[in-house]
Amino acid sequence: MKKSVALVIDDNDGVREALEVLLSLHDIEALGAATPDAGLDVLHNTDVDIVIQDMNFAEEKTSGAEGIQLFREIRRDWPDVPIILLTAWTSLETAVELVKEGAADYLGKPWDDNRLITTASNLLALQSERRARLQLQEERAAQRADLAAQYDLCGTIYQSDNMHDVVSLACRVARSDVPVLITGPNGAGKEKLAEIVQANSRVKDGPFVRVNVGGLPSELLEAELFGAEAGAYTGISKRRIGRFEMADGGTLFLDEIGNLSAEGQSRLLRVLQSGEFERLGSSVTRRTTVRVISATNADLPAMIADGRFREDLFYRLNVIELQLPPLRDRVSDIAPLAESWLDDGQQFSASALQLLEQQTWPGNVRELQNLVTRAKVLTEGDTIEASALGLNKTGNPVAKEPSERDIRRALAQHHNIVARAARELGISRQAFYRRMVKYGLHVSVND
Repeated sequence: MKKSVALVIDDNDGVREALEVLLSLHDIEALGAATPDAGLDVLHNTDVDIVIQDMNFAEEKTSGAEGIQLFREIRRDWPDVPIILLTAWTSLETAVELVKEGAADYLGKPWDDNRLITTASNLLALQSERRARLQLQEERAAQRADLAAQYDLCGTIYQSDNMHDVVSLACRVARSDVPVLITGPNGAGKEKLAEIVQANSRVKDGPFVRVNVGGLPSELLEAELFGAEAGAYTGISKRRIGRFEMADGGTLFLDEIGNLSAEGQSRLLRVLQSGEFERLGSSVTRRTTVRVISATNADLPAMIADGRFREDLFYRLNVIELQLPPLRDRVSDIAPLAESWLDDGQQFSASALQLLEQQTWPGNVRELQNLVTRAKVLTEGDTIEASALGLNKTGNPVAKEPSERDIRRALAQHHNIVARAARELGISRQAFYRRMVKYGLHVSVND
């Protein structure tokens, strides 16, 4: 294991030699420099882990000015190297100011050996941890770049390790034909993950058909999934092509599969087992070759135990499971996601980003996107401040009465479409209209 390297910058030969011996006894390699310029030369040519520097470099100087200048030069060019200040003359006020500027510690001459070694050892341990963390971050960034170079990630933005793991798995299983079940909370990005699987599959050039099966009434489910002939039921005057037929040779994404009725589960199981179906009103058996991806926010094993979901259907759908973590478990994704929705020239203040990262986001990515869009509407300049987010430090929305300016800006942003403008301000359309009347706004709106 490589030894840690300490650089001692002091004009006193005795001081340098004493510190070199002390440090070497604790397995720390020590380098010496008698002047600030010599010390800077060592830093330019050697990988130094810690600096111990004097504050005065001439007998007649006691102000510490030379040491201050040296300290600031090192901090400027090597900001990650910890610095211990060592002097017999500099005032406490100067030391305090330099500690505020980033000095790691301040020791007077003559120093206490135990304190100096303890301080240096702790700083070196922290330095080692920081470098290991940076190396891991660089490796992770390289892994993300490699993944993006090899696969189509469909514009997915993330930095967290757990999101990288699930995206990597989605890419690896994409080329197989097995069904994939995507689980995770609402708004976390399950459909985006399904797009990644489709985009990297062997049927990527085929159709990608989406259907919310849980939102289909049971009486329309069969016609929606399998199609119907003209006259098959009241109100249908022409042939209807079902989603399985549309997706032939491609991918069918069945969203909210946990909400599927018992009858719907039975009908779906048959086509997954055999690949065969009939349109309503037809006796002709048709075949389809479809890659099935399903998604749910429900606990399907618990539903199976309760008798609300078929176990045989579950195993048909769940050959590969992709578990999408909630946004609260991938905090490092929050800032890049939020910034991706800003317009050119816009930015968040540091306090705004910090506040975003403090939230629990029960609505996940969808909630974050909605909040950012609202903040853009309510911000006049290029910088979105924390106050524009409508959040407090506990993550609860702050009630805010929309002003006339808010109403006008929301209408302009959404081209006078009241439903969208009201949604961005977090109020109902009726409440939006009442405020238009209150502020005497007479504009042509679209409901």
